[in-house]
Amino acid sequence: MRAMWVLAALSGVGASQALQVTDDRGVVVDFERSPQRIVSVLPSLTETVCALDQCQRLVGVDRYSNFPESVRGLAQVGGGIDPNIEAIVALRPDVVLMAASSRGAERLRALGLKVLALEPRSHADVRRVLDKLGQLLDVPDAQRVWRVIDASVSAAAQSLPAKAKGVRVYFEVNSGPYAAGEASFIGETLTRLQVRNIVPAALGPFPKLNPEFVVRANPDVIMVGDRNFSSMEGRPGWTGMRAIQSKRVCVFTAEQSDVLVRPGPRMAEGARIMARCLLDKLS
Repeated sequence: MRAMWVLAALSGVGASQALQVTDDRGVVVDFERSPQRIVSVLPSLTETVCALDQCQRLVGVDRYSNFPESVRGLAQVGGGIDPNIEAIVALRPDVVLMAASSRGAERLRALGLKVLALEPRSHADVRRVLDKLGQLLDVPDAQRVWRVIDASVSAAAQSLPAKAKGVRVYFEVNSGPYAAGEASFIGETLTRLQVRNIVPAALGPFPKLNPEFVVRANPDVIMVGDRNFSSMEGRPGWTGMRAIQSKRVCVFTAEQSDVLVRPGPRMAEGARIMARCLLDKLS
């Protein structure tokens, strides 16, 4: 009788290690145990794995994953749009983490690899993805990471003086020009900082704008990466805008831009970068 009880207990332990995770495509992915060899082809997912203290499970990343420093020495497997299927297969991963919009998922599945498609696009998505990866990686209380993010964004907002409230901001993500609108995760952070985004949610999260739209909106502050700033003053009418005339243009380094444009664990740092920019330009 005791032997049967022990066998049943052991069977129960084995069953508890198996798990199912439903990804952003609605695909249910079964795992016999928490994966130990992970390939990530989206920087925000790479950073989330590491924020959950599981960086050691990563065996390959996309060409843009550059944080934390430890991931820079891993095998690179192309990008999210053009993943190197052969390089991924050669790494023998237990799971491949990629964006829902990424190419190659079906081919990887056809080759017998497990693919989990997760694509954070908002603050709520970041919180949800933390839960999904916490479940996948068997990390208890993955929401501790979100609580730090949430508290830090609130602290960044509280660091701003009253005169910053309602300041009209234009945030350019690409020289298209493509902007971060109110509906984007960057726009959500700006809202929490209590400033006004000149690009309404109705235009979508990252709309391509007619440059004249920005001229007419005449923002108080412009936020832009140094890669795109050089061409900005050459646009018709832009030198006459309030932000440029008063030198209220926050030009972010490449490293700062990486932080700002990734919806993941470093959103709190992104909020602090934007808050420091506002403090500097409004002083």
